[in-house]
Amino acid sequence: MKFIEFGIGNTWIVRTETELEDGTEYEEKGIVGPIKFHSIYLRVWIGKNVYILCYRDGFKRVRKQRKEFKFIFGIVSY
Repeated sequence: MKFIEFGIGNTWIVRTETELEDGTEYEEKGIVGPIKFHSIYLRVWIGKNVYILCYRDGFKRVRKQRKEFKFIFGIVSY
């Protein structure tokens, strides 16, 4: 899967994170195609709480170990 993200808190304002089948992942600057649309999401990370509003999965709240601040709009692609 690919996650194309726009916002603050990541390494770059626009980035593509690719997750491989073996569980490894890597990120690249900008938008990397091809894009096969699956879903869109909004992710807000404040401290250890991550709030995610996804078109397909609805609303989720997740706790993380590290503290961050991120405000991200993303596109999920295959």
